[in-house]
Amino acid sequence: MSKTLAAHEQPISRIFCNEYVFQIPPYQRPYSWTTEEAGELIGDLLGFMRARPLAVEEMPPYFLGSIVLIKDEGSPNGDVVDGQQRLTTLTILLAAIRANVSKANASDITQLIYEKGSQILGTQDRFRLTLRERDREFFQKYLQREDGFSQLLELSDGSNDSQRNIRSNARLFDEKLKALPESERLQLAQFIVTRCYLVVVATPDLNSAYRIFSVLNTRGLDLSATDILKAEVVGAFANNQRDAYTKKWEDTEEDLGRESFNELFSHIRMIYRKAKPQGTLLVEFRDHVLSKMNPQQFIDDLLLPAAEMYEQLTGATYASPVHAEHVNENLKWLTRLEFTDWLPPALAFAIRRRNQPELMDTFFRDLERLAYCLLITKAGVNERIERFSRVTQEVESDANLFLPSSALQVTPAEQFETYGVLNGPIYESLSARARTVVLLRLDALVSGGGASYQYETVSVEHVLPQNPAEGSDWLVWFPTPQTRLTVHTLGNLALLTRKKNSAASNYEFSKKKDAYFTRNGVSPFPLTTQVLQHSSWTPTIVAARQEELLSIFEQHWRLQDRKGPNTEAEVIVATMFDTTWRGDVCTALRNLGGRASLQNIYEQVRLVRATAGRSLPQSLEAIVRRTLEESCRETDSFKDQEDLFVMPSGKGAGIWALRGS
Repeated sequence: MSKTLAAHEQPISRIFCNEYVFQIPPYQRPYSWTTEEAGELIGDLLGFMRARPLAVEEMPPYFLGSIVLIKDEGSPNGDVVDGQQRLTTLTILLAAIRANVSKANASDITQLIYEKGSQILGTQDRFRLTLRERDREFFQKYLQREDGFSQLLELSDGSNDSQRNIRSNARLFDEKLKALPESERLQLAQFIVTRCYLVVVATPDLNSAYRIFSVLNTRGLDLSATDILKAEVVGAFANNQRDAYTKKWEDTEEDLGRESFNELFSHIRMIYRKAKPQGTLLVEFRDHVLSKMNPQQFIDDLLLPAAEMYEQLTGATYASPVHAEHVNENLKWLTRLEFTDWLPPALAFAIRRRNQPELMDTFFRDLERLAYCLLITKAGVNERIERFSRVTQEVESDANLFLPSSALQVTPAEQFETYGVLNGPIYESLSARARTVVLLRLDALVSGGGASYQYETVSVEHVLPQNPAEGSDWLVWFPTPQTRLTVHTLGNLALLTRKKNSAASNYEFSKKKDAYFTRNGVSPFPLTTQVLQHSSWTPTIVAARQEELLSIFEQHWRLQDRKGPNTEAEVIVATMFDTTWRGDVCTALRNLGGRASLQNIYEQVRLVRATAGRSLPQSLEAIVRRTLEESCRETDSFKDQEDLFVMPSGKGAGIWALRGS
């Protein structure tokens, strides 16, 4: 067998001749060109001809694209990897021309469509193009044989989409041709046969053919790795089983849709691969999935149940007498994420535990928590794949996923990092897509789960503008840069159902509420409705709202056990031996007017220490709280040292002031 790759530019007269016998393999998609593509083809051909009023032999060549074949060098037989749509449509067009020219000319065209057998020589008719088994007889009877075309035009319907497309395109071509004078019909036939070219790329190796196909930019319908896997898997069945399993495969693909079906294979690959892909889906699926089971096991025990669960997970349509609503709520928020790395462990777990709704509820609650923590802390793709692969391994080994040591659980250090991002300038920390989904998640929690988010546009906007105008009320309420440090925090953000408008963003608060934050005086977002209830917008309101919203996330994602690296020791050492902290906290409070919320104090201390070139440890907030408490006689932590601070609103209010201010 030759291993060479051959590429030849051939006119249609050499394409449809004894040099090639084209076979559409069973893994190919059905014929799918509609009258839109067929109409474009004949329109392009006629337009090219009419723009060049020359004799046909003097016209420049017209390039129709390329086709990719699996074909041995010494044989005319070739499996069409790419080019089915063009070859089939060209055959339909030639059959339509044959039906609309004289008998003598029709005979010449028939030679391009099939080679007639000979009773004397004992040969059978040999068709230049043979379609998939489901459409083969239909195509031969109505398109390729001379007496079938008129019957095809009269057919009321085809038995499947492919046959309906063949009939519709034949009718279209017939109508277009009948509108032409016979001389132009003959000129079109001559032009197609002698001046239209295809590049034929042939290789005897399936993998090579697929790689070639993948890099060609053609007008055909894409062939995917799943189409080739289908040929290999279904082709391994005995003849008496093949049709049944072909139907199972194709029904599943049709139910999910082609794109989702291909994505499902990627997730199945990841379940078995448990690592970042290193090769093509085709190669890795063979190596890591198909090598572990026979074709019947793959379809019946893996593909079909995985497809059913994939549809439920991605559509948030899990069904169960209990807990289904909770499971689907978590699924709804998982599917809004910008990554899908969570799906392999979700599939692995759901296939095994779908009939245990209590476990489904707990698992997807924890999976949502983990996925959002990875989003918020900006875990990279490799880190996410590694983490979710560990969860998949634990699912498969039947480990206890709800122990603190499980990969499904968020560690105290991860809780600490997540909380820190949520408590900081989140608008700047996260991408636009990430911060939008985080704010929507928060909005749903504020609403108690009753909100719906089917809006074409959702954007995150600041209440206090990023750059408030001189002379505005904003600068009365937030007079210094220090008081505006919370501009990018949760407490100062709202959701809109429109694109951001930089001019409207700087409106005065009352106008901004009426003209920008609402439509007809109402906002669909509870987060934004909170803002509308205020008549002014001050640092105290922002701080209180920040604390309230942060607490909602803290409860929902269970961040109460957060602990930074060496936090406790770091805080003790800092407050005992680094005397700059008390001075920095005092400076921060003076900058804030002598009284402020903890959140504002944290941000101001960061600014003071950064300006002075001092350290900004992860435990800064804990150090600030300990510094305040140790220098306030009303606390249990008072160290009988300078009594510098007071809690003017009482314990637990989160408001601190300089004593005597």
